[in-house]
Amino acid sequence: MARGIEIREAHFPGRAPIDTYGNGGFRFADMSHRGSLLCLPSGIHGWDVAAPQDMSIESFERILSEAGEIEVLLVGTGTELALLPRPLRDALKERGIVADPMNTGAAVRTYNILLEESRAVAAALIAI
Repeated sequence: MARGIEIREAHFPGRAPIDTYGNGGFRFADMSHRGSLLCLPSGIHGWDVAAPQDMSIESFERILSEAGEIEVLLVGTGTELALLPRPLRDALKERGIVADPMNTGAAVRTYNILLEESRAVAAALIAI
């Protein structure tokens, strides 16, 4: 039976450093992705957050569900530093996650270093 185009959630089932970023997306593991990313213990996932004001507890649910495997969460907030909303900071802290917001470029570089060191790191990266 023929099937039409199947739209699936963007997901890379592993951990990989981010090779490049910019032009609205990222390159990693010989692939490219347009839009924002979550780099988690379960893999790299597309993320529907496009700007810091879109960040909420709901948009961080996948991160919160993997909290047991995350110690540090790097939050790339785009071209400028933006603080996380207090309810979100509190929800992350309750689950033992230290959240560190910074611009996306700094978050990518720091994520790659901590990943290389086999640290319990995750990243939420808004595309620039």
